[in-house]
Amino acid sequence: MSLIISISGLRGTIGGKPGENLTPYEIVKFTAAYTVWLKNTTQKQKPKIVLGRDARISGNMVKNLVQGTLLSLGAQIIDIDLTTTPTAEIAVIHEQADGGIIITASHNPIEWNALKFLNNKGEFLEPQAVKQVIDLYHNANEIEFNPALEPGEIVKSFDYIHKHVELIENLDLVDSQAIKNAKFKVAVDCINSTGAIAIPLLLKTLGIEKIIEINCVPNGIFAHNPEPLEQNLTQLMEAVRKNKADVGFAVDPDVDRLAIVDENGNYFGEEYTLVAVADYVLRHKNGNTVSNLSSSRALKDITEKYNGQYFAAPVGEINVVMKMKQVDAVIGGEGNGGVIYPPLHYGRDALVGIALFLSYMAKFDLKPSQIRKNLPRYFMYKTKVSLKNLNFDKITQKIIEKFKDKAQITTIDGVKLDFADSWIHIRKSNTEPIVRIYAEAPAEQKAKQLAQDFINEFFS
Repeated sequence: MSLIISISGLRGTIGGKPGENLTPYEIVKFTAAYTVWLKNTTQKQKPKIVLGRDARISGNMVKNLVQGTLLSLGAQIIDIDLTTTPTAEIAVIHEQADGGIIITASHNPIEWNALKFLNNKGEFLEPQAVKQVIDLYHNANEIEFNPALEPGEIVKSFDYIHKHVELIENLDLVDSQAIKNAKFKVAVDCINSTGAIAIPLLLKTLGIEKIIEINCVPNGIFAHNPEPLEQNLTQLMEAVRKNKADVGFAVDPDVDRLAIVDENGNYFGEEYTLVAVADYVLRHKNGNTVSNLSSSRALKDITEKYNGQYFAAPVGEINVVMKMKQVDAVIGGEGNGGVIYPPLHYGRDALVGIALFLSYMAKFDLKPSQIRKNLPRYFMYKTKVSLKNLNFDKITQKIIEKFKDKAQITTIDGVKLDFADSWIHIRKSNTEPIVRIYAEAPAEQKAKQLAQDFINEFFS
């Protein structure tokens, strides 16, 4: 059982003891801390807050706790209920709200849930703001709640997924007519969460008539591990082959990560979702790109091919967003299948990723396998080790000392070593009590060996 407080918000396993798991005690304290922070920041005693959730079994219970806490502090709640994370971000913008709370543990298994917090731009809180909320959380006993005659209020608004889809349809680089004319057959795995509401609607709006729906009942009972990795998408890959679909799409429970399966039922590679979409965008608009330090070098290669400049940011969506704004990036995201497209909003969005990828296929008459073949060829190996009994800072210092003259070293997020034709990134996870170890090289075995060598030397 786990409880994690990080730049990604409050995350943990439901049940168990306070202080060790995500219990009502932690949920109320953190919601109150965020609300007080919002009051202090906005100087409003009744801040407007968008509230949404994914379809997890624990979601309604957590929502009731969050909602009650918000009411007890006088907040105006825009309740959009079952939704996607990018939809909630867009709702904050369009409601001109002061902030937002999304109840979702993203890719984590069914026993987990989490609170993600947004600012008035519909973006995740910046690191300094997160620190302030955490400080308030640790001093929650000093928070004063409103008296009986000064409660908050709730306004229900359940049409934001439709608004989200409409905004995507109207983007310049989304060519719904070309998609409709292509008569694609599309398979989707929505992992029994809110993608089951949003993705079929998006596809139908874009003119897709033949949709093979897998795990598209939003009941929160995940049919498989919800992280959209190759080993978890065998159902989708088989459905693409069996139905001779043109492409398959899979998302995580809150629909900010997108995985693709090609027309042969082969996994496209989560690292290549962003790279492929960026290739399409950069064909139409030159500019800079951003991804995090753990993402494929392929984005850098593609960007430079179109005379743009690539920049890296620490892992975490807000870090990527901050860097994208700083360098005026035309597209960015994270190598876990997260696409951030600024003309829509500054947030990872699987829905816009789907629309742009389908537009790429339709406008250039390309199959997914052809798109993948035309991209730079790298192999990434991802593994992890438990944080238990590890002195992570001591380990990273040893690594830096050994490789200070042998690699380009970046230490803004753990430690990353860039070699001539490969790299390795070692960092503590923001969402789990583990150390993530990612390595990339032109050959699969070389990437795996690079990671294994570091594990054997520094983590054994």
